[in-house]
Amino acid sequence: MHRIFSLILVCFFINLHSQELNCKVIVNYDKVTNINSQVFKTLEASLTDFVNKTAWTEKNYKDNEKINCSMFITINSSDSNNFDATIQVQSSRPVYNSSFSTPLLNINDKDFSFQYTEFQNLAYNPNSFDSNLISTIAYYCYIIIGVDAETFALDSGSDYFVSAQGIVSLASTTGGKGWTQSDKPENRYYLVSDLLSTTFKPYREAMYQYHFNGLDIMSKDLKKSKEEIINSITTLYSLQSVRPNSYLTRIFFDAKSEEVLSIFSGGPNVDIEGLVDKLSRLSPLNSSKWMNIKF
Repeated sequence: MHRIFSLILVCFFINLHSQELNCKVIVNYDKVTNINSQVFKTLEASLTDFVNKTAWTEKNYKDNEKINCSMFITINSSDSNNFDATIQVQSSRPVYNSSFSTPLLNINDKDFSFQYTEFQNLAYNPNSFDSNLISTIAYYCYIIIGVDAETFALDSGSDYFVSAQGIVSLASTTGGKGWTQSDKPENRYYLVSDLLSTTFKPYREAMYQYHFNGLDIMSKDLKKSKEEIINSITTLYSLQSVRPNSYLTRIFFDAKSEEVLSIFSGGPNVDIEGLVDKLSRLSPLNSSKWMNIKF
């Protein structure tokens, strides 16, 4: 009976949350004084429409069924219609049978340069590279959708990651930063390559265990939920021997560190032997947090 219920729940949540976006786009231009600020306000409005009104999949859903996410773009400098910027991408999804949302992504991409002319048309064509602006935004839309899907059913994000990889293939021919394997190993090329690699499958398995097997049963069985979340950390830890300090591991804890600390700072006692050590090895930058986990 539980297996049937789980299957129904998987199908329900995939349909409910994995297809369309409810994205808040913010363009911060405080560092730029040599251009009319109205250009950035127009850009913000155009990107908001582009992300939220583009049909990224073949299915359409109601407003309350979309993935909640945000893109925070900081303009560092400008030269005519050329802009150097960073983009922070965040997403979350609801926890089953609760009023809480859990963070899934928190990526800060510092290699984001683009050209933009006020009022230019923004449209995505999967078969061509039209601009670095369109390609970068579309890329992260597919990453958001794919990672969200993985938390409801294992391997269900593959099609979206393949779409993101297609964007990388087209964009890499332009020589722009962030799109090739010759750049630093924390870029758009490596992110989607790792997501599709069998080597990094423990990341996707851990995301499913953490959310569907763990958080989503928290309202019914808090102790079991915490045990499943520990299992997900153990799954993620299996990457440590083959890819220590991997980009995907850092992405996981950039989104999850505060939540993990909160989960293991109260509630029913569970066996956490070795948990703090695993967390400290996986995410040494958060070691001071892990020391506060209650035994």
